[in-house]
Amino acid sequence: MGLLKFWPKTHSPKEVMFLNELEEILDVIEPSEFVKVMEPLFRQLAKCVSSPHFQVAERALYYWNNEYIMSLISDNAAKILPIMFPALYKNSKSHWNKTIHGLIYNALKLFMEMNQKLFDDCTQQYKAEKQKGRFRLKEREEMWHKIEELARQNPQYPMYCAPPPLPPVYCMETETPTAEDIQLLKKTMETEAVQMLKDLKKEKVLLRRKSELPQDVYTIKALEAHKRAEEFLTSSQEAL
Repeated sequence: MGLLKFWPKTHSPKEVMFLNELEEILDVIEPSEFVKVMEPLFRQLAKCVSSPHFQVAERALYYWNNEYIMSLISDNAAKILPIMFPALYKNSKSHWNKTIHGLIYNALKLFMEMNQKLFDDCTQQYKAEKQKGRFRLKEREEMWHKIEELARQNPQYPMYCAPPPLPPVYCMETETPTAEDIQLLKKTMETEAVQMLKDLKKEKVLLRRKSELPQDVYTIKALEAHKRAEEFLTSSQEAL
């Protein structure tokens, strides 16, 4: 899909605008065409869900409230869930915005209801990947320790010795999810999803179907201050 090639990376209002336009395209896309673009599309949506800008994450998660898009996802859950699960699980714990937590739990609950076995398989795969990541990190640290030991054996080591490095900074989510974590996630999904639906009914949130370009203060001022240069233009008769 050509729209993904021009996806904004540093301008959040443009990302929201792109998500609006993308949903309108998905509302009319044929299932056969959806299959061709679903993998790069949901890789981009996974990035949007992980966005620290809550409006971008919120707008991406609203796709799970679209019945037609959910029918497309349900038909292709075996491809889509493995792409989306890591981003959804990680941000269900680490995202700073509480509203995003409720929307993520709703998306996870819908995925679990679609295919319980696939959901459990993705959970186990995610745990295995986290274990591999921790093992690779440990291996890398051991290799660096070996290099440091070899460097200390060099007679010139005291001359070129650097000050001791700062302790490594690890990601907030370093622990591999346990079985208790998964059970807690499933319980939380139920309660949070129900609460979110109640809140939505109370607030009656309406999604605009057409994109509205964000207004820029400087652009508006420039347009208001602009004056046509009519006094410098000559008519065709004067030119003759």
